[in-house]
Order: sequence, then C-alpha cells, then structure tokens
Amino acid sequence: MYRISALLSVFLLFLGACSSVPITGRQQLNLVSEDTMASTATQQYQQFLNQADVVRNTSESAMVKEVGRRIASAVEEYFSRMGRGESLRDYNWEFNLIDSQEVNAWAMPGGKVAVYRGILPVAQSEAGLAAIMSHEVAHVVARHGSERMSQGLLTQMGGIALSAALSSQPQQTQQLWSQIFGAGAQIGVMLPYSRLQENEADRLGLIFMALAGYDPRAAVEVWQRMAAQGGPSSPEFLSTHPADQTRIRKIQQNIPEAMRFYQNRG
Repeated sequence: MYRISALLSVFLLFLGACSSVPITGRQQLNLVSEDTMASTATQQYQQFLNQADVVRNTSESAMVKEVGRRIASAVEEYFSRMGRGESLRDYNWEFNLIDSQEVNAWAMPGGKVAVYRGILPVAQSEAGLAAIMSHEVAHVVARHGSERMSQGLLTQMGGIALSAALSSQPQQTQQLWSQIFGAGAQIGVMLPYSRLQENEADRLGLIFMALAGYDPRAAVEVWQRMAAQGGPSSPEFLSTHPADQTRIRKIQQNIPEAMRFYQNRG
C-alpha cells in the first residue's frame, strides 16, 4: 500500500511539474521555480566575479556586452510575442568577459553569462561570438539547468522543493548545485548536458542569434573551429559541448529554419 502511495505521489509530482521548452515544445520536468534558480545563480555569479579577473572598458569587453544585449533583446521579444514574457521576469542579464585563456563560455539561470578571452579566437568575429553566446543563452531560457536540478532533486533527494532542500539539507543541496552548475571553485566546469539538450540549444541558439541580427551560417564555421580544438588537451568548453561531425551536420540542417527568422526579422 505504501509503495502504491509513493508511486502515485511521484506520478502527481511529474504531472504537476511539467513545462514545455520554447519553440521545440518538448515537455520537461521542472520542480524548481525560475525565481529560486535565478536568485541562487545571482549569488553564485557574484561570488565568481569577486574572484575572477573581469575585463572592463576594452573593445573586446564592449563587444561581449553588445552581443549579449542584442541576444537578450531578441529572446525577450520572442518570448513576449509568444505570450511567455512573464517567464523571464526574474532575469537580470549580465555579460562579462573574463581575462583567462581558457576556451570557455557559460551561462547560469537568470541570464548570468561569462565569456573567457580564450574563446575569442575561435569566435573570430562578432557573429561567431553571437553563435557561442546564443547557444549558452538557449540552455538557460530552455531551463535545461532547472531540468537537471529537478532530476537531481528527484533521484538524490526524494523530489523535495529546492527551497526545502536548501533549508533541511543545505550541504547536500549545495553539492548538487555545484555538480550541475560548477559553482564555487569549479564554476563553469559543469556536468555535460544531455545530447537532447545540446541539440535543442543548438537549434534555439541559431534562431536567437538570427533574431538578434546575426547570420546563423556563422555558427557552422564556429563549431568546425571548435571541433579542431579537440585532442589530448581539449578545451574545457568541449567537455560540456561535444563538437563532432554529426553535430555539425545537424546544425547545418537547422540553418534553413534559422535563416527564415534572420530574413523575416522586424
């Protein structure tokens, strides 16, 4: 009887915590509210900035902020057009360039984005940088981090809410957050997204950069250059963003859809 009741509780949990990914419409499990994720991410991001060497008042840092501004504006416009603007109400976008030669870039819930100087030669241009940043932003607005956090709460902590987990099991919850988002000393070094989530971010990223006014065809060359970075000492970015030829072919297949957004933008 207890087993049946437990299974029923899990079923109801799944039923009540499903949401859909923008554009793709895929159903996903989300046990964590966006405001809770954004609030926690803001604290972690600020901690990171306090310890990092942030580049300010240079042409490179200005480019990162401008590309970020355009992508954020495009995302907000798209969500508003789809009647989902409310889901971004807790976002306070920040885009910072980090003085590190790591080939890396990442984003956290609430629109907190970091780009490392080492990835700029791979980007090569503003459009190339937009391809990288829009992919990371796509992970965030598709709530892939929240989805992974929810799966962790369900499998490791019995499906309790994040706020309750932080209160009752703060150390275990912090470890789970760090494992998923790479918080603290390991920030930016995250568990790999699933292949499904990566494909989703590839597709959404192309559309968001197109809506921001960047030619999505630039993304193909970026990922080809990223793939060429592989080897015995692959950059950190590739540990969470596998850039194989199959993936590049899928990106190429998504270009026509993104080009329609690029050519028909307002």
